[in-house]
Amino acid sequence: MIVILFRSRLTAAAGDDYRAMDEEISALARAADGFEGVKSFRADDGERLTIVWWRDAESLARWRNAPRHRAAQETGRARWYEYYDMEVAEVVRESHFARGTSAAAEEDAPPRPAVTASAKAPPASS
Repeated sequence: MIVILFRSRLTAAAGDDYRAMDEEISALARAADGFEGVKSFRADDGERLTIVWWRDAESLARWRNAPRHRAAQETGRARWYEYYDMEVAEVVRESHFARGTSAAAEEDAPPRPAVTASAKAPPASS
């Protein structure tokens, strides 16, 4: 599993056109083969963090090179992002805990799909 950490801050120019592109790109990402999940957060100071899970490097590469995603990236750099920082990481180990489950479920486990959620979601740009 591959995890993208996408930190960003929007410019004042990121208005309705940004939100429309965000919705379009997010829907395309969610429909893409290999997409596992996304969670987004926004700090009080406006910085945003989006975490995106992909099944493997190949599915991420397909998404990264998708023409509509490339166009959104170009527009984002030109108009909507004050800055962004992106990190790409491979999950080498996972551990899970959920109250009320057996001790066996707390053992190391293979990667599992993340839950898709959003809180003032930035785009799944990664």
